[in-house]
Amino acid sequence: MAIKLFDSELKVMDVLWKWGDMTAKQISDILKTEIGWNMNTTYTVIKKCIAKEAILRTEPNFTCHALVSKEEAQETETDELIGKLYDGSVDKLFTALLGRKKLSTEQIEELKQLVDKMGASEL
Repeated sequence: MAIKLFDSELKVMDVLWKWGDMTAKQISDILKTEIGWNMNTTYTVIKKCIAKEAILRTEPNFTCHALVSKEEAQETETDELIGKLYDGSVDKLFTALLGRKKLSTEQIEELKQLVDKMGASEL
């Protein structure tokens, strides 16, 4: 099941993805340092993530565990981006991405190899 996480929720999840299980207080301390959030803001966002079943809260000490992996969140966000902005077309997304920046010969070769590898795995 895809869970839509908003930017603020992704900030909390990023801490858990980077550091693993930790208390809400530890998350709050990190986000206070990194982005200036106060404790109430962090706890409110954590509770929203718990309600969405993206975080599991356990005791003691309001310990938080990510139930959604970073890869799952990336997949959900990518699918939404493709659907919203590119009419569901991966081709249009790639055209837009590749048209925005000059790629080096090495980068182009890496992309070709990736496409070839993905195509071979579907055979």
